[in-house]
Amino acid sequence: MTEDPVFERVRHVVADTFGIDPATITPETTAEDVDGWDSVAHASLIVGLESAFGKTIPMDRAYEVANVGEMANLLRSL
Repeated sequence: MTEDPVFERVRHVVADTFGIDPATITPETTAEDVDGWDSVAHASLIVGLESAFGKTIPMDRAYEVANVGEMANLLRSL
């Protein structure tokens, strides 16, 4: 199986934002799975993702995603 470069970048930004091991993050990982991932931390994550990808993520869409995999799909669509 080929690694998905978009997901891998998202995984590493999530890991850096929350100080966790990237290997623990799957496409199904949700905010409930990560200590400290609240609405304020989510905003910090969005800023980190925008910086990493050089894209602006619309806030309404950023809060609609249910998990890390959907975040990667959102970034692909921008």
